[in-house]
Amino acid sequence: MSVRPIRLFGDPVLRAAAAPVVDFDKELRTLVSDLTDTMRDAPGSGLAAPQIGVGLRVFTWYVDGELGYLVNPSLELSADLQDGPEGCLSIPGITVDCQRALHVVAHGLDMHGEPKLVEGSALLARALQHETDHLDGILFIDRLDRDARREAMRMIRESEWFGEPTPAVRLSPHATNGFGL
Repeated sequence: MSVRPIRLFGDPVLRAAAAPVVDFDKELRTLVSDLTDTMRDAPGSGLAAPQIGVGLRVFTWYVDGELGYLVNPSLELSADLQDGPEGCLSIPGITVDCQRALHVVAHGLDMHGEPKLVEGSALLARALQHETDHLDGILFIDRLDRDARREAMRMIRESEWFGEPTPAVRLSPHATNGFGL
């Protein structure tokens, strides 16, 4: 279990669709643990695997004292909408009002491959949608109207972290990708 570097806006991994999880093994359990540790350390309300450079459909959340995770999620969104501030650990220091569904029913799996259902409103609904978007290569700024997106991009360009080189990732030569079995 460890805290891993969070990828920042501009890193191509954030724009790629993540692959479904097919192996429910120790590596997946380690990934869920690393996501949780990294999210709590940041601190954040959620974190998706692509944000730590892993292209798998897994995310964690910590909202209103509830800690959870979901593997291979799919969402059912309510017609009722909410507006509210939204930020992202991959776009640090930027918070913009974003419209989302007010209520979400999320279907997915746990780390053992068993079905899991999560229902949420307000902030939990926002977090579930935000993290599922990450798994599809979508950032919350993509959900903004034209003027709000333009302002968000201006804030990003003016941020102290923008333009920093993306971290080099060393891949393990072993079949386990560096995870112990």
